[in-house]
Amino acid sequence: MIRTAVAGSRWQARLAGLSRPRRMFLTALLGAIAALGQAPVDLWPLTILGLAGVHFIAMQDARARDVALTWWAGGAGYFALALSWIVEPFLVDLARHGWMAPFGLVLTAGGMALFWGMGGALARRVVRGSGSGFAVATVVSLTLAGVVRGVIFTGFPWALPGHALIGTPALQLAQFGGAMGLSLIVLTLAVCLPLILSPFVRRRALLGLPLWLAAAAAPLLIGAALIPPESASTGRPVVRLVQPNVPQTEKWDREKAPGHFQRMLDLTAAPGEPDLIVWPETAVPAWLNDIDGLLPVISDAAKGRPLVFGINRAERGRVYNSLAVLHDQAGITEVYDKHHLVPFGEFMPLGDLLGRIGIRGIAQRDGYGFTPGPGPRLIDLPGIGASLPLICYEGVFPRNISAAPARPELLLLITNDAWFGTISGPYQHLAQARLRAVEQGLPMVRVANTGISALITPAGRLRGRIDLGQPGFSDVALPAALPPTLYARVGDGPLIVALIAALLLLIPLNRRPMFRQGR
Repeated sequence: MIRTAVAGSRWQARLAGLSRPRRMFLTALLGAIAALGQAPVDLWPLTILGLAGVHFIAMQDARARDVALTWWAGGAGYFALALSWIVEPFLVDLARHGWMAPFGLVLTAGGMALFWGMGGALARRVVRGSGSGFAVATVVSLTLAGVVRGVIFTGFPWALPGHALIGTPALQLAQFGGAMGLSLIVLTLAVCLPLILSPFVRRRALLGLPLWLAAAAAPLLIGAALIPPESASTGRPVVRLVQPNVPQTEKWDREKAPGHFQRMLDLTAAPGEPDLIVWPETAVPAWLNDIDGLLPVISDAAKGRPLVFGINRAERGRVYNSLAVLHDQAGITEVYDKHHLVPFGEFMPLGDLLGRIGIRGIAQRDGYGFTPGPGPRLIDLPGIGASLPLICYEGVFPRNISAAPARPELLLLITNDAWFGTISGPYQHLAQARLRAVEQGLPMVRVANTGISALITPAGRLRGRIDLGQPGFSDVALPAALPPTLYARVGDGPLIVALIAALLLLIPLNRRPMFRQGR
């Protein structure tokens, strides 16, 4: 215990002797270490240790401004590594957009880190000491910062701290609290560790550390106990996932498009008896308005079975990123338009004005941007029932599912992850799809142009996986949906209310000296 106190004092003295730039560099490094918990590395303990280090440094800051700088620096390092794939879309058309890549990463990492900085500042405003009160305020403030990040400017809830647990049994706890609940677990473990080892509680360190280790193991053990058994596949509908693996640089190449399209037809017509066939986002390199002559060709390859495909369409001078259902002689029976678009990718703020001077979204081919559809809605898939279509970015947001008019039998996600490169983006996107399935207790069919395609069970397991960069198809039986989870019933609302209430309660409690010091 004495050694722990002395070591803590030495580290505090060393930090006090560092200049602010060096402290920020150290904090950014700790943030980058924390990012190693994100897919595909999945070293979730490093997320906890890295965030614990950032909090330890923030504990030494007496002013809200300094705490904000500390957490901003930690966030900048975290998001610079976790979101490093953000440069990939700029490299698709290197001549036009390549110069923007470094600015895109710097602005994205710095911008996302602002939420952490504001959360840290809020925690210091609420609690002046460095003990348990500040730890609680930090957990609550940073979790709420994640909530705000998922909403403001249409939202970007990517690389949340809780996402580090998606690759662990603790994923099952998402059925109660969603991504925010997982973040609450990670942040609580992170801020408690330096508190336990700090001189403020050195008399309890011997007991506190084993308790902390037990607390860290608890989500894994509870989650493992909650994993449902594999559901029977006998008699269930069979879905064929078709992954063409078309590089983004070739997707709209008129010379290569026919060959890529023929590959999808061949994969679709391969031996087997699927009940439904699914192609990825923008699978057909043409306008929906102009493919009447192609529909019989696609239907013949599908042998008359229902087929879902992604395609662009135009209506009254507006362009939509759409999903269509083709069913034999009935033709196109359903069309869904993506409603949650990617800012600066599928549309530009003030796009009509900026488009006139040549500034357009990266994912646009023509015009001044895509137009959002009317919102979430269910489509009917023959033999399966009501399904909720999601296109790419829409699967990142749980509210796009909770806003559906009724509970579906299936989540149907089509995407083109060729934009995300091959290092981390596609893996993180897949991880969030697994999270959505567990949150809702629903199976998800996820078909990606370049991968990773898979059927995701309500427990988050992957079936019929087609790996990144591999063309192919996979026939997989669709598992039955589980009963609605608690999260499916109540969403994030109760947790947000509880966090705000906890933050308000900290204000009068902070007046007690023992609470501020954590003794």
